[in-house]
Amino acid sequence: MESYELAVLLARALDSKKGGNIKVLKTEGITTLADYFVICTATSNTQVKAMSDACEEAAEKNDERVHHIEGHRGGAWLLMDFSAVVVHVFTDEARKFYDLERLWSDAEEIDISKILTRE
Repeated sequence: MESYELAVLLARALDSKKGGNIKVLKTEGITTLADYFVICTATSNTQVKAMSDACEEAAEKNDERVHHIEGHRGGAWLLMDFSAVVVHVFTDEARKFYDLERLWSDAEEIDISKILTRE
């Protein structure tokens, strides 16, 4: 699966669990960390976990595997590394604190409004 397709798939998985303010940033050419960052906000620690599960399930159905997960225990943030795509899920307070959109302001924001059901 191409990295763009995986980013879209994961954004849809987050949307299916009512993820807020979902953003897809194209980081290819800016960093070697990943081609895309998918960022969203959760309203609770329980929702963070549900979004993690939804991303893993969607990826596995498409023969993709998460390589590394950080932040599960605290619940305020979660990072899922799918190699070419990294998913970041934050509670509102943590998202404001880490402010990834500002840190990666050179990245192109991909318009995903037409692919999400809740937008």
